[in-house]
Amino acid sequence: MSTHETLTQASQLAQVRQQRYANRKRVNQVALLLSLLAMGFGLFWLFWILFETIRLGASGLTWSVLTEMTPAPNDPGGLANAIYGSFLMVCLATFVGTPVGVMAGIYLAEFEPKSALAATTRFVNDILLSAPSIVIGLFVYAVIVTRFKSFSAYAGIAALTLIVIPVVIRTTENMLQLVPAGLREAAYALGAPKWKVILSITMRCARAGVVTGILLAVARIAGETAPLLFTALSNQFWTSNLSEPMASLPVTIFKFAMSPYENWQQLAWAGVFLITLAVLALNVLARVLTRTKV
Repeated sequence: MSTHETLTQASQLAQVRQQRYANRKRVNQVALLLSLLAMGFGLFWLFWILFETIRLGASGLTWSVLTEMTPAPNDPGGLANAIYGSFLMVCLATFVGTPVGVMAGIYLAEFEPKSALAATTRFVNDILLSAPSIVIGLFVYAVIVTRFKSFSAYAGIAALTLIVIPVVIRTTENMLQLVPAGLREAAYALGAPKWKVILSITMRCARAGVVTGILLAVARIAGETAPLLFTALSNQFWTSNLSEPMASLPVTIFKFAMSPYENWQQLAWAGVFLITLAVLALNVLARVLTRTKV
């Protein structure tokens, strides 16, 4: 083969590579453009929702909204009993569900991660994670409300707890699996028992992620409406009795927003604004904890 033929083949190969590179570049530009358009489409609706929430909710947020009970139609009032009910049920559900979720996550990650029980637990946990919240509400309604012949805050707490547990389990297991195995081996080499290794090494390394999962679970149940409609129902008055129906902010928003009364609709927007602020604060706190170095 002559030198001229060799140079010709090399030139042709270079042209082919250049053409392939140009084609890949065009495909990449199209994919990037479509991704940016999709992101812009989602952000447009997000900012529109936030704008409307701030515009309609912030204007109706007054001191009476935080201190007065839910009113009758066309009467002045606030959301104090609904805020208290939501706060109480969310706190108790988190208090009950967090230890169960953390301990189950520790078992799945540290003790028998490949056992049949662990596989079954993960399968059931995945079902609970993907189950619609209204299904959980109906389950608690059938198990608790129909048996005791009454709606109650206890039933609402049970429904919210069933939503908290799978989120905490999944987060705890994933965070513990990210801890390097060398840390555990070093602790075992020093003679530390397994419970001490988990408590002092792995959980300390994963605590930021675990706390983040708990906060995200709280943010999720803070806005749940469907489970509470079937369990705690609602209450126009202030009550601390957990065996009675109890008001909650999401259910009150749902009821007031569907009403034809202007004062109820204004209170509904104020409640939406309060829930949005609470969920935003929890998500920001979760991001801060995730970036914190342990």
